[in-house]
Amino acid sequence: MTDKHTLTTPTTDSKPAARGTDDDISAIKADLRAAMNGVTAKSFRQSGTAYRLVYGVEILRLRSIAATYEPSRKLALALWNDNIRETRMLAVMLFPQDDFDSDMADLWTESIRRDEADLAGLLVMERVAQAPYAAEKAFRWIADQSETLQLCGFQTMTRLLMNGAQLSPDAEAELLDQSVSALPSDYLPLKKAVANTLLRLADNSPTIQHTIDKILSCS
Repeated sequence: MTDKHTLTTPTTDSKPAARGTDDDISAIKADLRAAMNGVTAKSFRQSGTAYRLVYGVEILRLRSIAATYEPSRKLALALWNDNIRETRMLAVMLFPQDDFDSDMADLWTESIRRDEADLAGLLVMERVAQAPYAAEKAFRWIADQSETLQLCGFQTMTRLLMNGAQLSPDAEAELLDQSVSALPSDYLPLKKAVANTLLRLADNSPTIQHTIDKILSCS
């Protein structure tokens, strides 16, 4: 007979099962619903966004939610593929940097739509600009026909220049040529990105300040 005071040690089988990707996504969406900003969400809907759903959650709150999860490629991919503004942003935050290779950078930037300029900026800041291939991508994207890829390219270049990157004379000339080509665009996020890049380039290379001023004055 077992003494009523006998203590038993739980076996490993008694531990709760690890939470899976589906459970994480359900928990994340519950957090998003709790933090939903109806005014912001309505503004996105009225602008004609292609997102299937917008919660209107601000970036600081998204960072707070992301901080409660371990970076995970599997979770990030699942969040990215759900066409919701906030889940795509969280996907960027939760993708492990070491796994975000050149092919993944191309895959995600090529899928960004015109109404996702804020997502493009987050992707560049959080992942692309930190990668060893950032400069190569920046020059390739700014020369692309896609305006959203050009947007990512100029945003990446701005980040590199902010971090002290120095361009060769040939690279500066190419950047100026591509800027002149892109500035007439009616895609306002791209025009702003080009202007930001040129202003940062002028700070880094004062000798071409006059050229940059002339380009911007004609835009």
